[in-house]
Amino acid sequence: MHPTAQTTRGRRIGLLGGSFDPAHQGHVHITLEALKRFDLDEVWWLVSPGNPLKKRGPAPMDVRTARAKDVMRHPRVHVSNIEAELNTRYTAETLRALCHKFPFARFTWLMGADNLAQFHLWKDWDEIIETVPIGVLARPGERIDGRTAPAAQIYRHALLKGRQSRILSNANAPAWAFVNVPMRDISSTELRARGDWPS
Repeated sequence: MHPTAQTTRGRRIGLLGGSFDPAHQGHVHITLEALKRFDLDEVWWLVSPGNPLKKRGPAPMDVRTARAKDVMRHPRVHVSNIEAELNTRYTAETLRALCHKFPFARFTWLMGADNLAQFHLWKDWDEIIETVPIGVLARPGERIDGRTAPAAQIYRHALLKGRQSRILSNANAPAWAFVNVPMRDISSTELRARGDWPS
């Protein structure tokens, strides 16, 4: 069922954006952890048309979306290509459009600690953190980088501690939580290098 303004009313929705080139069990793992750790009703995978920070273009959108749906089979996770529908290229633009389209939903942006480390390079990154709460999931070897990132330092006052991560999805922005989870150390880059995915 396609989400509408009414069906998303009051729903706590995590947004996991990415090229998913390809989607893999690491993505599935952090999604299931995010549902628990941040007390989310559901998670949307936003399969992006392309990452502006990456030079290499991804595999075709329909191929990546089909793979994502095949890998992520869960009743509370929705694989979406809504960024292509909205014609947005940057996360801040996407959030503006989603908040307008689904005004009664409570969105939480989800990212790995590797993204937090370079978050200050994202276009209008401060608007993002002022718009929705952010849930950061630590991946292997990236815990320190994330916590010492410029964005983490600037918004240190908005960090929820420890078990407070459960209230993140109901918090008002700016608010963010950093949770350490046992990660599956696998990446899309490795899968492409192994020849398991068209590059």
